[in-house]
Amino acid sequence: MSSAFEPGMSRELTVVSTQQDSARSFYSNLPDVFATPCLGGLMERVSAELIDERLNPGEQSVGISMNLSHLAATPLGMTIRVRTEVTAVEGRKLTFKLEAFDEVEKIGEATHVRFIIAADKFNAKVAEKAKKSQTAP
Repeated sequence: MSSAFEPGMSRELTVVSTQQDSARSFYSNLPDVFATPCLGGLMERVSAELIDERLNPGEQSVGISMNLSHLAATPLGMTIRVRTEVTAVEGRKLTFKLEAFDEVEKIGEATHVRFIIAADKFNAKVAEKAKKSQTAP
């Protein structure tokens, strides 16, 4: 595993929200605004991007937890900026502090934990689990 991770490392991601990011795409009786699952996805993405830049060949990362607060609604079409910062490194486990903003205000914050994995071992376990589900009664 790479030892290139340390607290204070950060990265930002900026996107424009689209209709496919709408809460209504998850359920018809929800507001037509930027959805909480999409906010969480952007937070996971920017954290994974920060890690990916420093992984050794054959390594990937997986999210293992996220404590997310969606603080304000964002109209579709607005630009959203998400910032992640490494707050702790414990071996292969990295903890991140995240904040998200639209063009007007802070819209979210989260604590997110990712774990660095050996892709081949992880994929072998997933394949074995898939086999078990095909043979289950």
